[in-house]
Amino acid sequence: MQRRHTLKFLAISALLVLGGMSAQAQQQPAYQTLNPSQPGGSNGQIEVVEFFSYGCSHCDHFDPLLAKWRSEQAKDVVFKRVPVSFGNPAWGALGRIYITLNAMGLSDKLDSAVFDAVHRGRVKLDDEKARNEWLTKQGVDVRKFNDTWRSFSVDAQAKRAEQQANEFKVMAVPALAINGKYMIEGGDPQSLVTASMLIGKMRGAAPAPAAAPAPAAQKPARK
Repeated sequence: MQRRHTLKFLAISALLVLGGMSAQAQQQPAYQTLNPSQPGGSNGQIEVVEFFSYGCSHCDHFDPLLAKWRSEQAKDVVFKRVPVSFGNPAWGALGRIYITLNAMGLSDKLDSAVFDAVHRGRVKLDDEKARNEWLTKQGVDVRKFNDTWRSFSVDAQAKRAEQQANEFKVMAVPALAINGKYMIEGGDPQSLVTASMLIGKMRGAAPAPAAAPAPAAQKPARK
């Protein structure tokens, strides 16, 4: 009997602890405040930066959601992408592909194709021969691509991307930085809801909660 009561007590205690942990998790903010803050948009613009990698499956799934969300933003929202490698040479090469395509004005056109090649076609785009064959199939001028790939400008941008990832303290991708002040990790619809909320906050458009009405004055009761 004593053992039964003891087991029951332990089970109840475990449920209380798990319940407390769950409540604590629900209270955690959906974003972090960057400290120190980083440069954001200028001239009244709000800059949204996506840290990502073509090699990241979560980034792959997030990309169509993000593309739709981007198309719905007002003109004061500017969007940038920063590839992250976390020291992985294959991801470093994929990041350089993005920077090169972006320099050629082809990143938006070929984004989905790159994700598809990596995650469904299993094309090793970090291998130059396989990359050149794939680029040819996409109608890209391979010689121009490789000249751009090897350029000083792309080299500098690749180094700057890694530097930015460190400055923004990126621990996982995809991640969204809102105007250099807030960071959202995760690639799901809720991340975009949070991003929209923070953009509203940056605009100063978030409405203040309505004040509760003052209670009506009570007339003294007649005796």
